[in-house]
Amino acid sequence: MPDVGRPIRRVFVANRGEIAVRIVEACHRLGIEAVVGVSDADRDTLAALRADRAVCIGPARATDSYLRKEAIVAAALGTGCDAVHPGYGFLSERAAFRRYCAEHGLVFVGPSAQAISELGDKLRARRIAESLGVPTVPGSDHVEWAADARRFGEREGYPFLLKASAGGGGRGMRIVRDAAEVDAAHAGASAEAAAAFGDPTLYIERYIERARHVEVQVLGDSFGNVVHLGERDCSTQRRHQKLLEEGPSPILAESVRRQMAAEAVKLARHVGYEGAGTVEFIVDLDTKSFYFLEMNTRIQVEHPVTEMITGRDLVAEMIRIAAGEPLSFSQDDVSIRGHSIECRINAEDFRAGFRPSPGQLRAWSPPSGPGIRLDSHCYAGYRIPPFYDSMIGKLLVHADDRAQAIEKMRDALEAFVIEGIETTIPFHRKVLSHPDFRENRVTTRWVENVLMHPANQGPESP
Repeated sequence: MPDVGRPIRRVFVANRGEIAVRIVEACHRLGIEAVVGVSDADRDTLAALRADRAVCIGPARATDSYLRKEAIVAAALGTGCDAVHPGYGFLSERAAFRRYCAEHGLVFVGPSAQAISELGDKLRARRIAESLGVPTVPGSDHVEWAADARRFGEREGYPFLLKASAGGGGRGMRIVRDAAEVDAAHAGASAEAAAAFGDPTLYIERYIERARHVEVQVLGDSFGNVVHLGERDCSTQRRHQKLLEEGPSPILAESVRRQMAAEAVKLARHVGYEGAGTVEFIVDLDTKSFYFLEMNTRIQVEHPVTEMITGRDLVAEMIRIAAGEPLSFSQDDVSIRGHSIECRINAEDFRAGFRPSPGQLRAWSPPSGPGIRLDSHCYAGYRIPPFYDSMIGKLLVHADDRAQAIEKMRDALEAFVIEGIETTIPFHRKVLSHPDFRENRVTTRWVENVLMHPANQGPESP
């Protein structure tokens, strides 16, 4: 049963960075207090400064702080919180953490433990999708040994993908192009999956050479209502890590768009999904077919793209749903307006292979104006720690159409002044100036194969 039936007056934010700031802001808009759990390294982050209270939950290392469910729940109870919002990453997709919160009387802002278990495991999610008739990428179940993968290659052909069952973000994933690569790929993917997710289980999917990555945002409540809020295109990525997202997808025919959204809603409704979730699909550009990849049972990094084109506050809606309220709108109330682009601003030097660049921000002057949004936890003088993900902000624009959004983003990036560290702003300028991106010819491998290919290196266009 969902944790419903009582109001939420104080939320414990079990995360860091820009998403922690985002949750604090949503709580305050709802008239709810927010307490942020911080590590020793995050005591002066913007989330800690804006929250009603900040509590240290451990040392800098995530394993000693943000990944310690006992410390998080103790801090939430000790500060009189009613609920815990896990954000994304860390413990957000751990069914055990969700159950642990419930056992201690805390509302978990997210889906049930059962939904997390069923959809968070990619193999189980794939089987559910297949049972519902949702298209899935041809592949195989659990691959225990390298010999299993080799037999698949002999039977079905190469290339194929080895993927971690328990996680995402490109970790535990390898492209296998021939039999000679199987042993090393299997060993590497399995070890990486075990280290990242505590589970070495792998499975196989046919590798689609020319692919786009499109995902559908869904919301569900405890009354059986499920809606979609359109889709986002996340094809501009490097090593399976998303770098730039936009919405709506510029490649989908209207009939495909409707079908993809219907499949996402069907999947979420089948498991009684509550809260915000994202159903991810791969689109084969050669056949125009789309296939289910996975479902993320949490808020996504790129959720502001959807907020920009729908005008809906997804984080606030999650909190209302967790408090037992029905969705505040129906599918007929959802409309898509214009086009939005999000650039992930990372503290990285892309010219040096995206090498992390932690350090102190001597200057931080973001762009502003109509249709421009920045989600960040940074400010001038803030010292970016070396212990976590290198994302320091998400810059978004909204315009009437894609061409105008591209130009607005180029201007916004040009106006963004950051000193003291290297950032990925020059990379994004390079992407937005490239004719392939402007003319919508990118694939999920475009960054590695074209943009960052040694033959194409040179200064980014102004």
